[in-house]
Amino acid sequence: MSTKLSIATYSYEHTEALFDGRVKIDGVDATFATEPLVSDIFRNMLDGRYDVAEFGLTYFLRTFDLQDAPFMALPIFPNRNFRHSAIFVNTAAGIEKPQDLAGKTIGEFALFGHDAGVWPKGILSDEYGVTVDQCRWVIGGTDHPIPPFDWIPQPVPEGVEVRRTADGQTLGAMLESGEIDALISVDVPQALLNGSTKIARLFPDYESVERDYYRRTRIFPPMHIVAVRKERAHHTDALRAIYRAFVEAKDLAERTYVRDASKQHMSLVTPWFSNLFENNRRLLGEDWWPYGLGANRRAVDTFLRYHHEQGLSKRLLNSRDIFVPEFLDT
Repeated sequence: MSTKLSIATYSYEHTEALFDGRVKIDGVDATFATEPLVSDIFRNMLDGRYDVAEFGLTYFLRTFDLQDAPFMALPIFPNRNFRHSAIFVNTAAGIEKPQDLAGKTIGEFALFGHDAGVWPKGILSDEYGVTVDQCRWVIGGTDHPIPPFDWIPQPVPEGVEVRRTADGQTLGAMLESGEIDALISVDVPQALLNGSTKIARLFPDYESVERDYYRRTRIFPPMHIVAVRKERAHHTDALRAIYRAFVEAKDLAERTYVRDASKQHMSLVTPWFSNLFENNRRLLGEDWWPYGLGANRRAVDTFLRYHHEQGLSKRLLNSRDIFVPEFLDT
């Protein structure tokens, strides 16, 4: 008898085969869903709508400080990104190098410690000596006002100044006007995309910086995991089938790029993509988007440390605390 489960993930190219049925989940009667905003998946998972769902790492970890943590994780990482490129500065703020961020007022998208913020703040601390308590923080939407994400715990460490934007304010406009000195955001400010000279990236040649970061650390930063409700965590066979299906769907997407290299990726509209693809394979390897804990343990442990150091987790968690035990050997 198959296990009936509702599963939600964002619609990526590496999850597409789950939605269109090319990849089946053995022994599971799965209902797949997605949402217009990936954060809506997180919120609806927290509200009990799904059995298994993609979850932002910080949103997931914050639930471990609730009285009864409701989730465990599967080592599936559907969203990952290098994040040196997520730090933006006002060009008149006198910020020429990372150390210049100390003492500045910095905006951050959505909440203090969003997934795309935990990583760069941790890197700023590890590599440049800039810690969160050295800065003032303003939380809000980048180009559109957003309400507080009050459906998830929002801890602020003692001694760190954090405030929200006023009604109607956006961080992108505040950065361009100089009301804030810098911004850490998953979203690129529209003004920068429109060619504003008042906003720049902290690391102008961010690709070279991020490639160097990977060479030194072997970390391709994960942003999201897949969470399962604790009352479903004992369905080990079903969860292993889900894990295998996510891996297969991801592998299908990777194999498409490998196969199309012989035709110089002529199905894509991006020129010189084949050169980028080959450079990425040389650096990141044949499986450049790995699932499983073994290939991601260093990245996971680093994020867990950053999360604790930034005052977002009451205690330093480890992999055994957060992953379904049967997946610790993946």
